Amino acid sequence: MPCLMDVASTFNSQRDPSELKEALTDLDAWHAIPLLNYTPLHKLKDQTLVRFRGMIQDMMDPEIYLECYEVKSTDGSKRLQHGKYHDCLKLAAGEAIDYNADSNVHGERRTLFVVSVPGLNDWTKQHESKCSPQPQLVSQTQSPNNAKKRTLDDQEAMEVEDDNDAALKRKCVDTTKSTSDDATAAAPAVLGSEYLINSPLPSRPSMACMVKVYEDFDSYKLNSLVDFVGILSVDPSLDAATIDTEGFDSLSELQAAHPSPFLIPRLHAFGVRQLPHANPLLDKSLQQPADPGASEDPPQSSVHKDLRMLLKLCLFDDDLAAEYLLSHLISSVYSRSEMQSIGKFALNICNLPKESLAEYTTKLYQVLELLLPASHYLPMSLETMNTAAFAPKKDYETNKLVSGMLQLAPHTHLVLDETCMQQGKLEANGVHAVQHLAHLINSQELKCDFQYYQIDYHVNIPVLVLSEGRSMLPSDFVLPINADTKAVQLLDESLKAAHHYLQPARLQQFRKYLTLARISPFNVSDEHTEMIQQDFVDMRKANAKSNADDLHGLLVLSRLLGIARGKDALDKETWQLATEFEAKRRQRLQALPKSAAQLRN
Repeated sequence: MPCLMDVASTFNSQRDPSELKEALTDLDAWHAIPLLNYTPLHKLKDQTLVRFRGMIQDMMDPEIYLECYEVKSTDGSKRLQHGKYHDCLKLAAGEAIDYNADSNVHGERRTLFVVSVPGLNDWTKQHESKCSPQPQLVSQTQSPNNAKKRTLDDQEAMEVEDDNDAALKRKCVDTTKSTSDDATAAAPAVLGSEYLINSPLPSRPSMACMVKVYEDFDSYKLNSLVDFVGILSVDPSLDAATIDTEGFDSLSELQAAHPSPFLIPRLHAFGVRQLPHANPLLDKSLQQPADPGASEDPPQSSVHKDLRMLLKLCLFDDDLAAEYLLSHLISSVYSRSEMQSIGKFALNICNLPKESLAEYTTKLYQVLELLLPASHYLPMSLETMNTAAFAPKKDYETNKLVSGMLQLAPHTHLVLDETCMQQGKLEANGVHAVQHLAHLINSQELKCDFQYYQIDYHVNIPVLVLSEGRSMLPSDFVLPINADTKAVQLLDESLKAAHHYLQPARLQQFRKYLTLARISPFNVSDEHTEMIQQDFVDMRKANAKSNADDLHGLLVLSRLLGIARGKDALDKETWQLATEFEAKRRQRLQALPKSAAQLRN
């Protein structure tokens, strides 16, 4: 089993990088590599083997580089130098690159701008941090005790590399040193660190890393979650402030493409794992910390019952609301057609008691963020709607996709608090914000503004809207709360009891359950398809206004109710439960004042 030292020691510019990839097929080797997300840069050296986990926020232009180049010495001798996984070309004193040599090989690489997962909740960060090994700070020249861990071939190769490193100077460092002080001073800092890091949620800043990939370019999707392993590059000469700016039309674009590596480090990736979710408790790419007190997880039916009871406690003792909220928490877009995103479950919980509005929504969110790996609470105040950036927008001055609050990773739960809205005027930005939110809810797509055109990107963001009356935003299911009078009076005590109920062991069960339920498969047999078709015919006879949207809603709800109860296929009992719940929900809607219930759903 390769340890961190063994894996790291195989990297040098003379060896085939496929050896590194092969070593990383062993999960133990992957686990042993420190996470850049939780390791301060001052504890890591340039060219260290590291990992970075995050969301692809932007994709930069292709880059052509010298994968292999010929170096000439003053004595006439020549040698080949490999440039892959390096930002700077290496030259010894008196050496020069022969750019016209037939042996030169050019390659293409892409730079992905990756940010740590936006909206990652505190418990998720704490657990990931525990999974990150402490870096072993070692010099390039190994001690005899360390060297004996390697084969003879490894020692000989590293000796060559160490000798080169002792004599070589990086070409880009040498170039910047040769420029005049005036030229260096001509590159002032024109962009702030907040703009450069480009966090989708400015109130919860992310860490950023520029990841350079060398293959499978089409496999990377905007907003997807990825775990990268690669070589850290933090050479000071990568900073735009050290580059001769003569000939550059835009200093802003230069600095955006070459920020300080100590603010935004570079990583040359050769190991990649696409992450299906952000829950670290179920992530095989993380080495789970030892837990002596851990016990076997209880049956799913038992966890479902306990979680439903918890949600009921937080929802004014409303059992139906607990069922719908639980369905929302495990929902996911599992299929797409040209017209629909199938599986989405945007939920509007309305009719919240006026006497509880002051702090209820934030207290409910505090419970939800303990359960979910990633989420974000967005108060829809006039100030927020009129001033905040909601959708990404291309800045052609810097050639950068400037993020917005809705650029979130898959399965990041967005909680919109409409009770924060005051009387006033929505300005142009506010109107656009509502449009972006409505489009996200209806289509599970995010519009990115490229100034001359817009592009829709697929997202998978469950949206929960909390409102006093019916929300002005669209939703798949509108559920008026049926608040028990006594439960309203005892709300504070109920929420305290809910937090007390969430002991560490039970919290871990709930967190695992919600993620496992969301990714669970579910089937509908031909027999039950016929049953559903017949029920829909009966629904149309009973209510001529029933349409395909009603049927789709029932199918989504029945699927989630079945998954929540540990089933992998639809049965008659679950279908009847869904139709019963929908009948109750529609009765509540009809009981609302006409001004609040005039719209469908």
